[in-house]
Order: sequence, then structure tokens, then C-alpha cells
Amino acid sequence: MAKQKLQDRKKQDALDYHSKGRPGKIEVIPSKEYKTQRDLSLAYSPGVAEPCKEIAKTPDDAYKYTAKGNLVAVISNGTAVLGLGDIGALAGKPVMEGKGLLFKIFADIDVFDIELDTKNVDEFVRTVKILEPTFGGVNLEDIKAPECFEIETRLKKELNIPVMHDDQHGTAIISSAGLLNALEVVGKKINEVKIVVLGAGASAISCTKLYVALGAKKENIVMFDSKGAITADRKDLDQYKKQFATSRKIKSIEDALKNADMMLGLSKGNTITGKHLKVMAKNPIVFALANPDPEITYEEALKARPDVIMATGRSDYNNQVNNVLGFPYIFRGALDVRATEINEAMKLAAVKALAELAKQPVPDIVNVAYNEKNISFGKNYIIPKPVDPRLLSTVAPAVARAAMKSGVAKNPIKDFAAYEAQLSARLGQNDQLMRMIANKAKRNKQRIVMADADNFKILRAAQIVFDEGIATPILLGNKQKIHSILKENSFQLSKQIEIIDTLENATEKKRQLFGDLFFEKRKRKGINLYEARKAMKDRTNYGAMMVETGDADAMITGITRRYSDAIKPALQIIGTHPKVKKIAGMYILITKKGPIFFADTTVNSNPSVDDLVEITELTSAAVRAFNITPRIAFLSYSNFGSAKGDDAEKMSKAVALLKEKHPEMIVDGEMQGNVAFDKEIMQDNYPFSDLATGGAPNVLIFPNLAAGNIAYNLVSKLGQSMESIGPLVLGLNKPVHVLHLGSSVREIVNMVTIAAVDAQHRKREK
Repeated sequence: MAKQKLQDRKKQDALDYHSKGRPGKIEVIPSKEYKTQRDLSLAYSPGVAEPCKEIAKTPDDAYKYTAKGNLVAVISNGTAVLGLGDIGALAGKPVMEGKGLLFKIFADIDVFDIELDTKNVDEFVRTVKILEPTFGGVNLEDIKAPECFEIETRLKKELNIPVMHDDQHGTAIISSAGLLNALEVVGKKINEVKIVVLGAGASAISCTKLYVALGAKKENIVMFDSKGAITADRKDLDQYKKQFATSRKIKSIEDALKNADMMLGLSKGNTITGKHLKVMAKNPIVFALANPDPEITYEEALKARPDVIMATGRSDYNNQVNNVLGFPYIFRGALDVRATEINEAMKLAAVKALAELAKQPVPDIVNVAYNEKNISFGKNYIIPKPVDPRLLSTVAPAVARAAMKSGVAKNPIKDFAAYEAQLSARLGQNDQLMRMIANKAKRNKQRIVMADADNFKILRAAQIVFDEGIATPILLGNKQKIHSILKENSFQLSKQIEIIDTLENATEKKRQLFGDLFFEKRKRKGINLYEARKAMKDRTNYGAMMVETGDADAMITGITRRYSDAIKPALQIIGTHPKVKKIAGMYILITKKGPIFFADTTVNSNPSVDDLVEITELTSAAVRAFNITPRIAFLSYSNFGSAKGDDAEKMSKAVALLKEKHPEMIVDGEMQGNVAFDKEIMQDNYPFSDLATGGAPNVLIFPNLAAGNIAYNLVSKLGQSMESIGPLVLGLNKPVHVLHLGSSVREIVNMVTIAAVDAQHRKREK
């Protein structure tokens, strides 16, 4: 019953996600100005006639004057959608939109998803062919075998733009990179290893073909379909399966696996057991890629064969074979050289680039994301992690080079150093930061007190946090009301996590203990023992004391009360860090170009020069904890002394002090907000500034609370496609963070995630 309720809730979560706000997951956004009549006359009639005439004379100018060069069609007929099978073109549309979203966030490629209501190969091919002028590339998706083979083959011949069926080649490319590295780890040669393939669909056949292209011998391969081993004496084989028919007399999977070096699974979950693995050769390689349940679980495989190198399609285990490691970057490289196709040379280049990347030192952002000190090449790391920011600037150039070398690039790249720099700058860290933080939180779950838990939003967030494994929530609030909300919404928390009602008799002993501790802290600051014990009936006081005594690792509060009321218990009970005099509040704004940190936005109304220095030091340390180098701009109405006034002068003095104390710090000001983000103005007028070179500032320091709070709230509400997190409280001795009134469920989840990572960081410091 509980499992069914969990499934129902996850189903509803998915439906809510796709339907909330603007239905679907993608939209078209103008890339040019359109506000004035002049803009519109250039965008359309009469101005649009000029690029039309140029393209009519020189068709390749379409890449210069239109979006064609960055536009991919994701096309499907819905006959093999994920694990759902033939559900039809319309039902497959959410998947195609999702693929479009992945193209955009990982490689900045725009997508139109196209669902074709036909199973006729000729009709499908003809339709895609006449759409060629629109697109720079075609990604075929979720088309069943064997039709997918013919469709791709014909389109590659008939179109003059890149075409790839990711279901076939995506898994092949990623798993091939993993196989090369696994073989290197165990010291085996690809031309000698024996391979067993479970599954004979599009992906399995494509993987096997690519393994052969890398050097595997067909006579060393045995493939299974739903009817058993694919052997030469079978009469029911199509042309695609026949190429891997073996002459060996194979009776069973176990028979095939005897002394085999590698097993590739692309069939269905739980088809083999540890018993099967025990007959394999020394140091077996097992890629169990059925999703969501692999052919054999990670745990069972390691128990049966401790020497195994194991990969799955799942993100919660080592060595995830994830297509997102390939297709966005392959198309990026192909589009950027205007390749006429994606050929074998380009796919092999992607394989080798991925394999080589896994051998390179892993950047800190990846280590932090997986809560590891030093991820390094070996049996548990043979494939790069999806969060690795180097993928775009590694795989895309490799594919582009291969396209040029193989003669299919119409627009060769002349300066690869400049191209790689442009790729690195193309995407900000908006898609990386929260994924990195969430992955880190999951690796070492912390206990997070959630005050005001008799609130639907808090409980909804707690359920998500619990389900996702981000943290272990502890709920404070009216127990009866909490249980009522949980029951009404089919939440499954009451039997799995701790619920505390600070007004119940059951908490009296703990309240007295906490009250006595509170009294010791405040007895010379106007509070008596009776008041101290009574104060523990307040859930925020109680929660803060749980963090102070180690009963919890962090606390989230504030959704139902003013900021000053919510922060006061933390200041009185936990206090500031021994090295800190002032606390500060910091908001994070996640933008397309990366996160921007605003401080101080919630605490200090009119900070002094020394206060500004300490606020900046606190903010800089917090930003570095996210593995981001702070680039700090002190904002004012003045540019480097251009206008006089108390605020401008104190900002200038604070910058001077910071440069003296921290010569390595990238910080400058005072400056106006527009100047800070306009590289041309900075370089032309203030070339001496720390911010004149390098990227834009990512930390903004304000002269007073009014400026910081107003700026943040305006930008967060007026900006498009931005996500806000905060306010984070900086400078407390232990992690307590205060939500703003009316925080959304998503904002609460984000805050809990950051609080969990904050708690991990504090423990490491100690």
C-alpha cells in the first residue's frame, strides 16, 4: 500500500512538472531586439527581404542570417519510446521535448521537436527530407528496430546535414569509451576479449558494431535476442542480426558467459544473477544497461565477483553510461563546422575523447559534486561524470576535428584555441551548480530540522528531500496537524522520520535540558531560568538548540515569520563563528551565464567600512565553498571616485582594505551596476580594474541593506529563466538558514540542499 502511494505521488509529481505554468518544457525566445517599430521593420517586412535575397544568391548564407546552424530537429514516430514501447507519436512528445531541453542545457543547441504520425518508412523519410532547409541537423529518436536502421541509412544518404539516431549510437559511443578504459584497467586487448551481448535491438547492434570498429573480433562475440542465442543455423534472423550470428553451439546465457571477458546488457532487468558472473573470466567487465533496472544489480554483481568492473545506466552507482555524455557535444561539433554528416570517424573521435577525458585529473567541481576527495581513473571511474564541465570543450572539438579530417566539414575551424574558449564560455553554471550541490548532499546525508512543519509547503519539500535522498528531515510542529496534512496528501513520512511537537509532554525532559543550556548562555543578558525553559516551547528556539547540541546538523526556518524573528534564536543560541563579528545574508541568483551572489541583503542596514570588509570575506568564503572563484564588484552610484558621497567613499575604502588584506582577491569598486557588467566600458575607461579582464563579476556587494534587498528582489522577479536561492545566513557558528515569507516548495528544497552541504563543510573544517 505504501509503495503504491509512493508511486502515485511520483506520478503526480511528474504530471505537475510537465503541466505547471506554461505547459511543456521548451519555448521559442527571440534572440534579437523587438521593442520598437524599427526593430519590427528589420525583423520582418521590409527589412527581412535583404537576408532573403542574400540566401537566394548564396544558400550557405542561411547559416549567417538564420538560426539554421544552431537548430536540430528531434524527430520520432513514437514506436519505441523509452521502456514504454509503441505508444504513438503524440504520446512520445514529452520525451522529445525533454531531449530538446538536454540539447539546450548541455550544449546550447536549439531544438524543434517533431512527432510524425506514421510507421511507413518511405513516408517518414520523405517528410524529414523536405524539412531539410529548416535544420542544421537531425536527431532521430525512439524509432523501433529494424525500421530505424533503414530510416537512418536512407536519410544519411539523402540529406546534406548531420543525421544521428541517438538510441543506436549514443549508448554505443559512451559504452565504447568505457570499454576501452575498462580493458586498459584490467590489462586486456580488445581484439582478444570474448564478449556476450544480451539484447539485439538498435542500441545493442550499434554498440557491437562500434566495438568491432575498435578492434573486437566478430568470432569472439555472442549475441542474444528474446528467443535465445543468435546462431548461424537460425532461420528467423533479419539482415541486422545475421551479421552477428555465431557458428558456436551456444545453449544458454551461462554457457556463453563461460570464460567471457565482457557482458553487455541492453535487454531487460534482472535477467542474470551472480551465478552467471562466477563463470566469467578473471576481472570481468559487466555493462548492465537496462533501465531503470539493470540485468543484474550493482550489489549482486560485486558480491559475486569482487573483481568486476561494473557499469549501469543509473546515476546512483559508479560508471554511469549516460547518453547525455555524447549527443549534445557530438552535434555541437558537427554544427560548428557545418558537417554534412556524422560519420564513423566523428563517432570514434567522440569515443576516444571521452575515454581520454576519464584519465585526466578530475576538476574540483566534480569531486565536490560526488563528495569525493579525488576521483581518479580506475575500475570505479572509467567514464566521465555528466556534471564534468570539460565535456563540451573536449568532445565537441574532437568531433569537429574528425569532421574536418574526414572531409565532411564545410566551415573548418581555423583557431581551435579560440573555439575551445568560446565553448567554455557558451554555457554558464546555472545547470551545474544545483546539480553539483544536490549530488554532494546525497553522498553524506545530514539531519536537517525543518521548523514550522505543520505547513503544506514544508512537508511537501520534506517529502522530496527524503525521496531524493538529499537529507534526513526532522519535522517540528503541531504533530496532529502534521499527520493530518500527511494523510490528506498521501505523504509517506510519518513512519520514516522524526516528528517533534515542542508542546507535547513527551518533549518536557528535553525542553528542560535545552532550557537549562539556554539559561547558561543568556543568564547575564536579561533572561531567567523560567523564561529560558519556556522559550523551548517555541519550535525555532528548540530547533536551534538541536543544532547547537548535535541532535541535528542544520536548521531551516522562517517561512511563517519575519526574518528578524526567525534569525534571533540562532543568534542567541548558536551565536556567531569565533572569528566573525557580524553575520550577513546572501542570496544566490541562478542565471544562464552562471550564479550571481548578492550580499548583504537581509541583515546589516548601514554597514561600516569594516563591516563591508567582513561581509565580503564571509561571502567570498561561501562562494569558494561552491568551488567558484569570486569576482567581486562593490556597487554604488559612483565610478572610481567620479561622484562624492558617504556611500561611495566607504565602498572605495573597503575595497582598498580588502586589496591590502587579500592581495589575491579579485575585487574592485566603487562602480555603477551597468559598468560592472559591461566589459567594453570597463576596458575602454577603467583598464586598471581587477574586473576589466576575465569574466563578469559574480559577487555583488551593496552599500546598505536597502540597495542590496531592492536590487536582488527586482532582478529576481524581472529576470527571465532565473532561479533564486536564499537568503543564506553567513557567519553563524553552526548552519541555520532562514527562508523568506512565502517561499515555494522548490526554494525550500534548494535551501535544504544547501544547508546539508553547509553542514558537511562545517564538519570537514572541524
